[in-house]
Amino acid sequence: MDVFLALLINSVHSVNWLLRDAVAAFAIACETTIGVGLVVPGETMVVVAATGVKSLPDYLGLYAFVLLGSLAGESLGFWLGRAFGARIRGSALGRRIGEKNWVIADAFVESRGGLAVALSRFLPVLHSVVPVTVGMSRLTYRVFIRWTMAACAIWALAYTAVGWVLHSTYELWLGRLKFGGLIFVGVVVLVFVAISLVKKRVERAAESMIVAGETEVAISETESQEGLQ
Repeated sequence: MDVFLALLINSVHSVNWLLRDAVAAFAIACETTIGVGLVVPGETMVVVAATGVKSLPDYLGLYAFVLLGSLAGESLGFWLGRAFGARIRGSALGRRIGEKNWVIADAFVESRGGLAVALSRFLPVLHSVVPVTVGMSRLTYRVFIRWTMAACAIWALAYTAVGWVLHSTYELWLGRLKFGGLIFVGVVVLVFVAISLVKKRVERAAESMIVAGETEVAISETESQEGLQ
């Protein structure tokens, strides 16, 4: 196990920093792009890339690339929604995503606006659907990118820091222990479980907001119909 981990870390370290950062940025841009984001493990690739960080300037460079990649993917989703939103929703890709997810995204954006944009970055499926939905809404790109930048900055910080800290922990302490490799794997599992739990809490909070938003929309439509009568 120790030999395998050392080989893996050395392999990441041997990659040119610019290529490593560019691949991580491209992966996360794909993850936030509708359709592609369902199959590209952008989060995992960012963590793996972060294990190759050797210094603070190196870390800041990776962070900048990942942040730019996130913003590029989210922005692409917004402009695709603005130009082709209805076509995408009615296409084979839109049907594969599921009408339920489109309805949820609609209600979330309509009721929570920019907050929905920020929270969606941490939610499965919705992280690639909400930008397109916002593009089809009345929200401006300026509002969209402001909330997106805040969310992506936090997201990029969390995942790049996790990879760097895990690597540093292994090199400084665990790599010197007899069963350091097994302990390291256990730590990695615990970290990803913790991340999953946090994401679950965010998902539950978002679900509550979505339900409340759908109720508000239904009440508003009912009141409008009564007013017309």
